[in-house]
Amino acid sequence: MDFARFVDFLKHRLQQPLPGKSAQLKMSSQARLRELMNFSDPAGATESSVLILLYPINGSTGLVLMLRPEYPGVHSGQISLPGGKFEDSDMTLVNTALRESQEEIGIDPAKVQVIGQLTGMYIPPSNFMVTPFIGYSLAQPKFTADPVEVAKIIEIEVSDLVEKRFRKMKTMKLSMGMTIRVPSFYINGNIIWGATAMILSELAVIVSEFQSEEKKTGEL
Repeated sequence: MDFARFVDFLKHRLQQPLPGKSAQLKMSSQARLRELMNFSDPAGATESSVLILLYPINGSTGLVLMLRPEYPGVHSGQISLPGGKFEDSDMTLVNTALRESQEEIGIDPAKVQVIGQLTGMYIPPSNFMVTPFIGYSLAQPKFTADPVEVAKIIEIEVSDLVEKRFRKMKTMKLSMGMTIRVPSFYINGNIIWGATAMILSELAVIVSEFQSEEKKTGEL
């Protein structure tokens, strides 16, 4: 999937109505659906943001994720997008995503152009309201994992998100010891589920739209 053409497509597409929560829910577990039925997006939720960073890789478009280490918390050992909670010094949620990405995986904010955002998501277990921002770098970054916050850096190609063979139901263990069957992206042995999979599910809809447009013009 051509990087430059996809970025150009996104610049226009993100100004239009987004696929929204219906796209996110395609990768939601039944337990998460029940949570969303019982919780609205509360005013007291902790504001946070994540960065979907796109860059050229292997003649296509790459996206970076990270594996969180094991720790006493609801997102222990999960794969996530770089990001975190808003701090007053950030001034904006965009700055939060850039700052956290620099701290966690060594991204240089000066080399990232943010072009828009996806639909915000409330995460009941952590009481976080997450805004996903999309940005791009003209070259593949040299990532450096923070040894405390990141167990592993994971790179995938954006086109993987629309491949049916990479979508699997998996049994995952929750922080309280329970297990749950969840829809996931299963890419190169990495299980991407939960809020991260739901965010990427909305991106996948947009990727499918791009691929449809490319087929019409014969450029895919």
